[in-house]
Formats: sequence, C-alpha cells, structure tokens
Amino acid sequence: MGQSLRVEELTELNEHTLEELAGLIVEVVEDGASIGFLPPLSREDAKAYWQGVLEPGTLLWVAKEGQQIVGTVQLQLAQKQNASHRAEIAKMMVQPQQRRKGIARLLMQEAEERAVVEGRSLLVLDTLEGAPSNILYQSLGFIEAGRIPKFARSGDGSLYATVLYYKEI
Repeated sequence: MGQSLRVEELTELNEHTLEELAGLIVEVVEDGASIGFLPPLSREDAKAYWQGVLEPGTLLWVAKEGQQIVGTVQLQLAQKQNASHRAEIAKMMVQPQQRRKGIARLLMQEAEERAVVEGRSLLVLDTLEGAPSNILYQSLGFIEAGRIPKFARSGDGSLYATVLYYKEI
C-alpha cells in the first residue's frame, strides 16, 4: 500500500469527483464486478448513478492514492423505524490494478467504524457467489447467511447466485 493512500468521506460531489467515480465504476463493471450494472456501462449512465448517491442515510467514502480515487464504499443506514439498528454495505469497489493492496479492507473498516458511531449493531451485504470479495468479507468477520440462486445477471446473460452476509458489531 502506498504511503499516500488515504480514505475520505464525501459529503458532496463536484464535477471532477463525479468524473473520477464514473470512470471507476465503468472500469470495475468492465472487469466483471457484480455491482448492479452490466457492461458496457456508459460514462453518462455511470455519472447519473453517482449524482443520485448522496441521499439521506447514505454515507460515501473514497480511497485515494495521491489525488486519484482508487476505491469506494457506501454505508446505507436503514431508515425504517424497525431497522434503525442496521446498515448495508454497498458498491464496494477497487480499481482492478489497485486490488490486493489492502484498499478494500481500509474502506470496510471505515464504514464499520462509522456504523458503530451511528448506533448500528448489524451490517449486511451481498456479493456474487465465487467472487474474490467473499474471501475479504469472511476475513473481516462477516458470516454467510445464505445464498439466492440466479440472483444476478452477467454481461453474457448468465444468471449467478448471490451470497448474503451479516456481521454483528
């Protein structure tokens, strides 16, 4: 991990940041990440997605190497009265060439620490069955709750299972 790596919470998105985030999501989708989009993802659609992210209850962090965004994660605080104890980890992504450097782990730790501050005691997330992210989440103490077959569609039209995880904090 480079010495200039840092994690920042974003509370607003300027044009430059929107462009960087759009480039990141396009790149990880093209690399096969299952984060709700299919390739080819246009920069316009990617930018439109990011423009709608910062809504009440959604916290956003980026990892930066120098001035470049190399990863991101969201913490979505459940807003329902009976769910005020939980949050969901969403859109965890790291640039393909920056993976296996501890960036995802740093982002996840930041999100978990903030969840505690926000009074949350349960984190949930899902990821594609067989994806390398399963190893990361398990190493961070997430417990598999189950699998849903044929949950996500890939770029070639195949259907894949998703794995649901939780962690009590």
